[in-house]
Amino acid sequence: MSENFDLQTYLSEGVELFMKDVLRATIKNPRESAFMLKFAAATAAASKRRTAAERQGEHIPSFLIASITSNCNLHCAGCYSRCNNATVDAEPVNQLTGEEWANIFREADELGISFILLAGGEPMLRRDVLEAAGKRPHILFPIFTNGTFMDERYFRLFDKCRNLVPIMSIEGGEAVTDARRGTGIYDRLIQNMDELKRRGLPFGASVTVTTQNIREVTSEGFLSTLSDRGCKAVVYVEFVPVTEDGRELAPGDAEREYLQGELARLRRENPEMVYVSFPGDEKLSDGCMAAGRGFFHINSHGGAEPCPFSPYSDSNVRSTSLREALRSPLFTAIRDGNLLLDDHEGGCVLYEKRALVESLLAREKAAMG
Repeated sequence: MSENFDLQTYLSEGVELFMKDVLRATIKNPRESAFMLKFAAATAAASKRRTAAERQGEHIPSFLIASITSNCNLHCAGCYSRCNNATVDAEPVNQLTGEEWANIFREADELGISFILLAGGEPMLRRDVLEAAGKRPHILFPIFTNGTFMDERYFRLFDKCRNLVPIMSIEGGEAVTDARRGTGIYDRLIQNMDELKRRGLPFGASVTVTTQNIREVTSEGFLSTLSDRGCKAVVYVEFVPVTEDGRELAPGDAEREYLQGELARLRRENPEMVYVSFPGDEKLSDGCMAAGRGFFHINSHGGAEPCPFSPYSDSNVRSTSLREALRSPLFTAIRDGNLLLDDHEGGCVLYEKRALVESLLAREKAAMG
């Protein structure tokens, strides 16, 4: 890590730049711009709380990823969650209740966490949790959804609670999207986008970037399809190979360099949309941001994990606070052991080093007897 690198300042400035981008992207929608101005003020206040905690030796990340269900109706090719058995077809057992998630959101609000990404499984299967999230206007909740459960009740909820923003998964055009997600999914996504635009509701798109679709999903044709329908943000997520037969789909150094160049161009030439890359160029942040450096993950059963691609946990928010989970022995060992800082293959350093993370967890359990 560089000597003069200040993580808290880096994250605060990153959130501030993100908010400016979103405000610029929503400037033509007075109602949405009014909400974002209020939210920008709330994020500034949250940043001050995090900075105050930092001075006391406590680091609070800006982001949290919450997988609010382990159930999903699709079987997308190469889905990391299914490969890790974190997503199932059967009715999930012993998941966190809507009330438990509401308490998590309350504590996150108090700590100064400004963004909670809602994932799954398919998060729109948990209407109770989304309604609880809507009651926390100081937190922005991007909802990473396959889009198949969008209905009138959800349209009304999104209209009432502007802090809930659907981010629909799309892989490019119809052929590549349906090949990965199922026949007819692309048409359903386009219908959703058209209806959201008609109602003046903000939404974004999530794209899993592979060696096969990287040029299509950064092309003017694909992005114009999204922009013309009112899309305000595109989140590029690098494909993580959770099985050996998917390794050739994982972006390498050449693809990452190409993507970063395209992102710089798109941000400069197409300011009507916000472009986010995950994990993006980790060199800018001196390494991976998981395990509480910049974010952490709570699974559907309450386990606090470094990130969705590293499903290991030694604490559960049912029996501990978010603050205590951030100080867990596993998170501390990952951060202090410099696991997050090294160069690696693929999009996730902790996935590449999963054997080492497993050994840390086993050592901790052995020490506890």
